[in-house]
Formats: sequence, structure tokens, C-alpha cells
Amino acid sequence: MKTPHFYAIIIGSEILNGRRHDKHFDFIRDALLARGHTLFSTFIIKDDPNLIRAVFTLIKNDPEAVLFSFGGIGSTPDDLTRALASEVFDDGHLIAHPQFYDDIIARYADKAFPHRIFMSHLPKKAHLLPNVVNNMSGFYLENRYFFMPGFPEMAHPMVTYALGHFYPVAPQTYRMTLRVHESENDLMHIMTRLDPRVDFSSLPMLNHGNPYVDISVASMDERLCQESFNLFVEDLTQRGIGFEVLEETILP
Repeated sequence: MKTPHFYAIIIGSEILNGRRHDKHFDFIRDALLARGHTLFSTFIIKDDPNLIRAVFTLIKNDPEAVLFSFGGIGSTPDDLTRALASEVFDDGHLIAHPQFYDDIIARYADKAFPHRIFMSHLPKKAHLLPNVVNNMSGFYLENRYFFMPGFPEMAHPMVTYALGHFYPVAPQTYRMTLRVHESENDLMHIMTRLDPRVDFSSLPMLNHGNPYVDISVASMDERLCQESFNLFVEDLTQRGIGFEVLEETILP
């Protein structure tokens, strides 16, 4: 399945130490699902420059990556995202973005100095993400690396803006799921025959001590999805193993 790998990074020691509760994961997951996308990975990390740099680098090394990064773009000493984003995704330099610079002056006048004005210092290739709350922008690079503040009321409209402009709807995906009345170990001989292009999951469970497993296959190729599903159905029918079809879904 050829789809973007959507990453979310939630930066904030205050989440990890329990002083605040994360509100970003559920939002980004659901915003992607509504458009037929899914998250590839999520990181919740502290405000540590080495850790942030390492995670940014991991994501940059994925050619299919799309990043949504929350937090660390303000003007306090622990706001590290702008500089590290420039280091990893650009040339390592920060320059004042003319529009953002003017926006800060317009909002704060003399109080923009000496600290707030540095929020306008962005990677050279940065474009602005509109902030519907106070016009203090987020930014993005290469139409696929998006950096937003930690405040949900500011960040979530930025996610909606970015998805609407660059990733509005995923290609159509076909998914079929069945519940099998035996353990997943007894289905390994079928799993190993699946085409590697098929998105496959196996979710084992117990019901009053009896094993069963939900098997799901998905592909943008309807024929390949059906053929993969049929491998399970034919084998289970031949062996007399009970199963139920749970869903036949065409995702947007």
C-alpha cells in the first residue's frame, strides 16, 4: 500500500511528568482517519535537544514521511523546535520571516522585544501555518513537515489546514475482516502466503478461555484484497473451522 507515512511528535516534558494531559494524539489520529489515512508512528518526547534531533532525523530518513510536530516553537529557552527543525530539515540557519516578523510587531508592539520577536526566526525555506487564535503562526517545510504550537486550540486548526491543502483524501482502500474460532498460530500457514503489498493485521483474543483471532486484510487493489481474504476463507472452510465476516469496508 503506497501511502504517506504520517508521524506525530508531541514535545513536552509536562506531558511525561503528568502536569498536563495530551490532547493531540486522538485529534491527529481521527483527523487522518476521516480522510482515509492512518498514523504510521507517534512519539511523545521531553524537551531534550538530542532526543528531538534524533527523532527528527529518523523521520527525515523515511522518504515517505509526513510530520506533524506539536510544541516547542515559542520564545522561551526550552522552545527548541525551530532551531532543530532548521538543523535537520534545512541548512541549520534561522532567519526572520518577514510576514511573521510584522505580525508579531502588529500584535505586541514594543512588547515584541526582546523575546517574542524571535518566534519569527524560522528555517530559511519555511512557509507559515495560519494561527486562527492569535495570528502567531506555525510553519512548514517541503509541504510535508509541519510544526505547530503545543496549544490544542491553535495547533488543531493548523492540522486541518495542512491536511486540507496537501493531503485531503487518501486513495480508495478496500478492507475485509473476519473473526476466526482458533488461535492465530493455526493460521500462520496462510499468513506467510500473503502478498507483501497487502496491509495485514492479526488481533488474537480470548473468550472464556477459548482463543479466537480477528484477521484483517486491506489494499488499494480490490482484486488483491479479495484474493487475500479468500485464502483464509477457503482454508477455514476446507478444515471446518468456524468464522464470521465482520466487515467489508471501502475506505474513502
